Amino acid sequence: MYVTKSGDTWDGIAKIVYDDEMRADVLMAANREYNDVYQFDSGVQLVTPKVTVKTEVENLPPWKK
Repeated sequence: MYVTKSGDTWDGIAKIVYDDEMRADVLMAANREYNDVYQFDSGVQLVTPKVTVKTEVENLPPWKK
């Protein structure tokens, strides 16, 4: 769970929660009722689902492992 501060954006929240602003899509999928919001007011509670992080080796194609 993440409680927004005034001015928070999806990518900024993703950076704080997941240390990766590219994970904003995960947050948006879990909080569809706020998808039309670009900048949040303070006090909005957002669901922050767990994500798995693949290691560098797992991201390699089979012939490079």
